Amino acid sequence: MAEENDSDQQDEKDQIAQAHGDAEAKRTLRASIKGLYEGVRDFLGHTMNIADDTNIEGTVTAIKRDMVFRGQNVWILICSIVVASVGLNVNSTAVIIGAMLISPLMGPILALGLAIGTNDWELLKRAWKNFGVMVVVSLITSTIYFFISPLSDAQSELLARTRPTFLDAMIASFGGLAGIIGLSRRNNYSTVLPGVAIATALMPPLCTAGYGIATLQFEYFLGAFYLFLINSIFISGATLVVVKYLKFPLVSFINTKTERRVRLYMALSVIVVLLPSGWIFYDVVRETVFIRNANRFVAENIVFEGTEILTKKLTYNDSVPRIDLYMMGEPISEEAQMQLKRTMLKYG
Repeated sequence: MAEENDSDQQDEKDQIAQAHGDAEAKRTLRASIKGLYEGVRDFLGHTMNIADDTNIEGTVTAIKRDMVFRGQNVWILICSIVVASVGLNVNSTAVIIGAMLISPLMGPILALGLAIGTNDWELLKRAWKNFGVMVVVSLITSTIYFFISPLSDAQSELLARTRPTFLDAMIASFGGLAGIIGLSRRNNYSTVLPGVAIATALMPPLCTAGYGIATLQFEYFLGAFYLFLINSIFISGATLVVVKYLKFPLVSFINTKTERRVRLYMALSVIVVLLPSGWIFYDVVRETVFIRNANRFVAENIVFEGTEILTKKLTYNDSVPRIDLYMMGEPISEEAQMQLKRTMLKYG
């Protein structure tokens, strides 16, 4: 009996020791996880910190200087618009990129984000005025060029600016972030803004909009101007986010109710602008899937001895997408044609 009691007591001691060991192991594991988390957090905080080396005064001065559209800036804009329009007209990517490097379009767009982020309503009014001058001058210049140009066909570089999607909003957002982050450094990365101008492609849409007016093809005008609007809004929005994050000093203070209303208007504006681009993107995806499946269908099934495909035309629309094949050689039997129509279903 005594031996059994001793055995029970020993088991109980072993269980208590094991419980203490498990608790200690858990505390050690928690301490290790906490240490790892804090180490990663400190590393990322040090590595990705953009608050250090911020030149707020220099950034504000540079944006205010570059937003003004008069004198030489207007003439530089006109020249760059003509160069970009020629590039679109002759389908030259190199010329279009060169025009975007010349263009001073970024100034008023960055100023809009800065003005809203710092509650500088006087700057906001001036930025809107210069933004309007920029748009009007660009549209008039490009319209005149395409009106007198003997080359009236819409090339691929021009057509690429008529169907904006929310991917363009992503490009503008991240391009805008890169632009304002680079501009706000003390050593001011001079290569950032030209890169942003190329990536976000502000100028080609305005030139394409002028082409739409000159040729009375207003669907081109609407699509291209909508792309320009998306780029402008999201570059300004990215500027606003960074200005707020870096705590640029407020020029004036507004009450909480007014600030909430301004933020609501901005959010609604972004949603309204973005929704059509989402639908266009969905349509582009459907078209891409159709073209891929149609090409695969033709390559894998339209193979007949003594018959050759001369030309292939794939036409996508919401109602009845079409595959038009122009062929030469031996006739294809009715039975083979029916089999092809049944096979098409397997390719979507």
